[in-house]
Amino acid sequence: MSTANCSNTHLLPFLLIGIPGLEDLHRWISIPFCFTYIMTLLGNGLVLLTVRLDKSLHEPMYYFISMLAVIDLIFSTAVVPKMLGVFWLDSREIGFEACFTQMFFIHTFTAVESGVLLAMSFDRYIAICNPLRYSTILTSSRTAQIGLLCLARGAGVMTPLMCLLTSLPYCKTRVIPHSYCEHMAVVELACANPSVSDLYSLIVATLLVGIDSVFITFSYGMILRSVMRLPSQEARLKALRTCGSHVSIILMFYIGGLLSMYLQIFSSGLAPHVQVLVADLYLTVPPMLNPLIYGIKMKQIQEGIFRLLGQL
Repeated sequence: MSTANCSNTHLLPFLLIGIPGLEDLHRWISIPFCFTYIMTLLGNGLVLLTVRLDKSLHEPMYYFISMLAVIDLIFSTAVVPKMLGVFWLDSREIGFEACFTQMFFIHTFTAVESGVLLAMSFDRYIAICNPLRYSTILTSSRTAQIGLLCLARGAGVMTPLMCLLTSLPYCKTRVIPHSYCEHMAVVELACANPSVSDLYSLIVATLLVGIDSVFITFSYGMILRSVMRLPSQEARLKALRTCGSHVSIILMFYIGGLLSMYLQIFSSGLAPHVQVLVADLYLTVPPMLNPLIYGIKMKQIQEGIFRLLGQL
């Protein structure tokens, strides 16, 4: 294709397929995704409202849970409404800028969530291993600074990648075989060599996941060692229950993300709709489960919700 034609088509809208091969089932498939989105809005909204109005929950641990709830709301809202538009209304077109904006939000807040999960592991480490200094180490202002640092890190590593991707000429088909602007699906439409952006994204993903995972594993390893030394069995069980819910969310986040990424990279012989469904579930199911496992399940937040409902 000529350079003139490339420049003319560079900023044209993309077209989202939805779930390749399952187009006839889009309306049925949309039902569970709509349900998960509604539950995500209700669950995370309830956690945020409870922490905001109940002053007894104005502590670092609950602030971090609130950050996770905000991330989940942004995650879902960046993906699900457009996905349902494709499924219900056959609204497949997405503008060039809108596509990369959606991609930016998805990947930025993936990095932000990884940072918040690391901060939460640090919070539990201090609370269990060094409880007498907890209030002096993790103040409200320091908690806010950690949240802003996580946001700055996520945006900082994603901005160069977005610059690299938007500078590529997209001269091939405008059809994205996905239900949202997934990074690898979009890059395959470029008619220039994307090796620089691919290398950058691989390095960034490896460093973020690798470094955060190492520190999270270290934190919970130290927590487990301290918990096993507690004299009271009740105290040990309470600490293990709290940390167990944290670890379940962490495993779901990292394993789901890695599975989605590797299925996109090593897709030989795998049906396209399987790859897309795994990616869709990764971005929609954890945000629904997080407030249930991390927030509403906690006794303090349960009591806060009951107090909030009692005032209505």
